[in-house]
Amino acid sequence: MFRLLEATIDEIHQAMHAGDISCRRLVQLYMNRIEAYDHRSPALNAIQTVNDRALEEAARLDALFARSGPAGPLHGIPVLVKDQVETSDLRTTYGSALFRAFVPMHDATAVERLKDAGAVILAKTTMGEFASGYIGSAFGICRNPYDPEREPGGSSCGSGVGVAANFGIAAIGEDTFGSIRNPASRNSLVGLRPTVPLVSRFGMMPATPSQDTLGPLARTVRDVALLLDVLAGYDPNDPVTAASVGQVPASYTEFLVPDGLRGVRLGVIREPLADDTDPNSDDYRQVHATIDRALGDLAACGAELLDPVVIPGLRELLRRSGGSFEAEAAIDAYLARHSAAPVKSMREIVLSPEVVPSRRARFLEDLGHTTSDPGYLQQLLARAELRQAILTAMADHQLQSLIYASFDHPPEPIPANILTIAIRITARGANRALASYLGYPAISVPAGFAPEGLPVGIEFLGRPFSEGTLLRIAYGYEQATRHRRPPASTPALPDEP
Repeated sequence: MFRLLEATIDEIHQAMHAGDISCRRLVQLYMNRIEAYDHRSPALNAIQTVNDRALEEAARLDALFARSGPAGPLHGIPVLVKDQVETSDLRTTYGSALFRAFVPMHDATAVERLKDAGAVILAKTTMGEFASGYIGSAFGICRNPYDPEREPGGSSCGSGVGVAANFGIAAIGEDTFGSIRNPASRNSLVGLRPTVPLVSRFGMMPATPSQDTLGPLARTVRDVALLLDVLAGYDPNDPVTAASVGQVPASYTEFLVPDGLRGVRLGVIREPLADDTDPNSDDYRQVHATIDRALGDLAACGAELLDPVVIPGLRELLRRSGGSFEAEAAIDAYLARHSAAPVKSMREIVLSPEVVPSRRARFLEDLGHTTSDPGYLQQLLARAELRQAILTAMADHQLQSLIYASFDHPPEPIPANILTIAIRITARGANRALASYLGYPAISVPAGFAPEGLPVGIEFLGRPFSEGTLLRIAYGYEQATRHRRPPASTPALPDEP
């Protein structure tokens, strides 16, 4: 019997073949959940725009399925898309009221590939305004379904919350500085940040092009792998993806094997990677008690752990690798390509009173910086050192992956005045910078829950184009532990199968 709550892609396809569910019925069921839990109580604010043509598209796919079979590997699968990604038939707001009426002329490459695979773009999800945080002038505050008074992780907040609350099967997020892995960890999900050249960013507003990448969030590792099969590969509209040629397997699902952890060598980074981590706090100890149990599970499944792995000067290399020199030129060039865009520069965004104060303040820090600044050379040199240090440590110890807590602290309470104050919105103990500065792949997987019922994520980092290896590790851990559970705030509705 088909059950909607926590359904997977395979389960939906099996139900479709058995005649137990149609695509149109599936889309309507998810729309019902969005209406009940996103628009009313607990008003999670994960959905920016529901696709009012989704039912029509679902009916078309049902007719095609009856006539000739599935349209592609994601036939009839309702997918949520971060509102940073262009859709020609839906508004694209970037989380900002400035773009409340903006409809791009073309679909992003990622959206085209999803549609070609038979997916239904069910909705655009809320996002931290212009890809920072979990608030935006277009929608307000996105909330964590495990505790709506706490932050859900940003900036792909709506993508994470929407999948966790079962508003769709999976979602597309964007990760510049952890914006896929953050909401994955905060919402008991699997979130993959791919190697930067693996997935096309064409049709996505940039933040920092050397770090920007699109990737999947889902409730299971297999669903992440199925989405990556569709998204990965060369796109002439994003030339950096030329580096992926020869690096994409026939299917990432071939790495999802039983006993996949046996003999895998993993290096445990114990050193906090964020300057605001407090190892003496109670909540740090609670999170790391969960991480220690996860490490024990990995070892019990046959993984060989080097605990800890010491990388000399790691924190200092991370500090030197920071800074924003690319944003203004990249955003200005992106806006110049859109004649209908309501603003034409990052400077105009900063000057607009419509943008939430905290985002304006962050943009103001970036304004006037370019890749011609001497600091940019120092950043590039530091990142080269960082890559060498990581690859050397992995080679010296024959490691397939480095592992660490996605966050060293649980989700923060949402400040009451967050929409009106110009503070820097951060989450304590975020270990996201390492993969971001490297441009390497990393996957966050549910590791369990802290005592207050708040999700904890564990992150696996790999070498460039090692997504298959990371999926193998993540799958082995997931299958052995099954930590994912849905939030109590969004239970099955009375009429749900």
